[in-house]
Amino acid sequence: MEKALKNKIEKALEKVYDPEIGVPITEMKLVDKIDIQNGDIIVDYHLSMPYCPPMFAIKIGQDIKKVVSSIEGVKSIKVNLRNHYLADQITELINKEE
Repeated sequence: MEKALKNKIEKALEKVYDPEIGVPITEMKLVDKIDIQNGDIIVDYHLSMPYCPPMFAIKIGQDIKKVVSSIEGVKSIKVNLRNHYLADQITELINKEE
């Protein structure tokens, strides 16, 4: 079941584009890890450069959260930005309860 869910997540992430470049983040190999534990998902991603504008990092993170949370079988989603000078702050912002 987790393999099928991972495949759905990977497919959904193809719809998330880098807003500056206009290319899917999957094509740019920006998704580092997808962890699945009983429907609780953690997606780690990075940007093309550690000093990319924070607004692009936030947009990508929010888009990841949006497309993954809409998949059947996903109970929760946490998104982690890695290797960015504001990674901790951006990760916290993206994962705030709405």
